[in-house]
Amino acid sequence: MFTIPRPEAALEHHSFNIIGQHLSGHNSLPSGHSITIFTTLTVLMFALMPRKIHRRYVWIFLITGAGLLVPFTRVGIGAHYPLDVLTGSTVGFACGLTGILLNRKYNIWAWVGSKKFYPFFIFLLIICGVVMMDKILEQQLLVYYLALAAQVFTVFKLTNVYFKK
Repeated sequence: MFTIPRPEAALEHHSFNIIGQHLSGHNSLPSGHSITIFTTLTVLMFALMPRKIHRRYVWIFLITGAGLLVPFTRVGIGAHYPLDVLTGSTVGFACGLTGILLNRKYNIWAWVGSKKFYPFFIFLLIICGVVMMDKILEQQLLVYYLALAAQVFTVFKLTNVYFKK
């Protein structure tokens, strides 16, 4: 969004360590990873919020802590400044809240819970599973195996619910 150089482009190379791919572009602020993580975690935080008030505080603390831990790894590997991550986290939180409020007002996603759309979702998940298997053959990363396992589990659960009478 802003033309702020990444740490590698702005700082001397011997003053910090870079882990992984060297990113020297001018698109550091805000962190896209932070936006994505906080948008997702904000929605999950409110969707799965415990009913008891004392558990809510623990829940919010855990989700926020996990949400900050992941984006700050981007600072640790030399891809972003702390301000990039905090700005991205704030934007992501605002996006998540905006989505929640819009959905409550207009009920945009009510159709997702309808069983008549389950075959469509099952089909999409199977296509994603095939793509994921292709990724696994290219790069055998643990995250791809976990994503494939989640897709298989979801297809199994959706199929069971769809065919139950």
